[in-house]
Amino acid sequence: MLERYFQLKAHNTCVRNEILGGITTFLTMAYIIFVNPSILAQAGMDQGAVFVATCLAAAIGCLIMGLYANYPIALAPGMGLNAFFTYGVVLGMGYSWEQALGAVFLSGILFIFISIFKIREWVINAIPSSLKLGIAAGIGLFLAMIALQNSGIIVKNPATMVSLGDLSSPSAIYGLLGFFVICALAYLNVTGAVMIGILLITVLSMLFGQNEFGGLVSMPPSIAPTFLAMDIEGAFQVGMISVIFAFFFVDLFDTSGTLIGVGQRGKLLDKDGKLPRLKKALLADSSATVVGAALGTSSTTSYIESASGVSAGGRTGLTAVVVALLFLLSLFFAPLAGSIPAYATAGALMYVAVLMTSSLAHVDWDDISEAAPVLIAAFTMPLTYSIADGIALSFISYAVIKLLSGQGKQVSVAVYVLAALFIAKFFVFV
Repeated sequence: MLERYFQLKAHNTCVRNEILGGITTFLTMAYIIFVNPSILAQAGMDQGAVFVATCLAAAIGCLIMGLYANYPIALAPGMGLNAFFTYGVVLGMGYSWEQALGAVFLSGILFIFISIFKIREWVINAIPSSLKLGIAAGIGLFLAMIALQNSGIIVKNPATMVSLGDLSSPSAIYGLLGFFVICALAYLNVTGAVMIGILLITVLSMLFGQNEFGGLVSMPPSIAPTFLAMDIEGAFQVGMISVIFAFFFVDLFDTSGTLIGVGQRGKLLDKDGKLPRLKKALLADSSATVVGAALGTSSTTSYIESASGVSAGGRTGLTAVVVALLFLLSLFFAPLAGSIPAYATAGALMYVAVLMTSSLAHVDWDDISEAAPVLIAAFTMPLTYSIADGIALSFISYAVIKLLSGQGKQVSVAVYVLAALFIAKFFVFV
């Protein structure tokens, strides 16, 4: 049955390789079941409910990707967007977490729309590659800022806004140690480096009395506090337009890049370098975002960590199904997830920040009209605590600089339209 459904022989794989690939992928991305509830809880959401929503959204996304699209690509609530959800939209802009979930839901619907009507290529090609690089780097720096604050390494300062905190404090020590351990393990290609680092810091803090052990396993908490709690009507506000587009654009760019990257690693691309069944893969991703919002979590997206499972032998959707089953099994480890302190996840956030800011290496620094908007995006996201504002300012700067430098014809109509909308948001619909 498995051979017939997943076409294992046609993909030069077997059940054993698929299971090994699924386990490997899960171990590299399982940190999200600890990190996501910790971040969204700061937005006022019930941490236990978010834990369940995280596991279920990941499991459902993986099942859709595996059974419908037949790709070894795992999904879960994405890093960066969960931080923007809490620190940017809720704590920064003052919206309720229910409205933020509504924005996530609408971004997923928009994603489904462009996937069904095959306008994805037009949208992606209309956005300059430099802006995509800048947005990725900006999210990375945004995560780094949050990690440094959560661990007390940087603190508020009335004169300079931020300054160095007390590095001798337990949270700062644990945050830095976790980051160092994760980086070292990642360099040594240790599977599950991020999860090992988080658990190590958690155990050490317990041994030295800075944290309490809440238990290992139990029945899953109730998802009722977040289930269908999204406020869709509240998300239809002028100020939320840029938020919806931010969720949409980042998810679209992240998913497209992940699909192509994992496809190349697993030799899943066709002779033209395109991914077969792309529409199904995009529908799986966008559907998972909609389902995740209904359950009570931020945007669900494809994980680049899936490449580790492909490297271990995974080639078909059976790998994603194995990941889904492991996420369902994780539902019974809620007490452990609740025992993870914020400083234990700070190292993971900083590590992901390093990976995301590496996109700056591909920027054409010799062309100031391309490089300047990149830095606008990269710097404004952490400094304004808003991915949406960073995206908006990068589009505006790109359009204006190109226009003033006589390169206006090189800019797509979509960029001009979005830049105009963002200008209206800042100066008209204040």
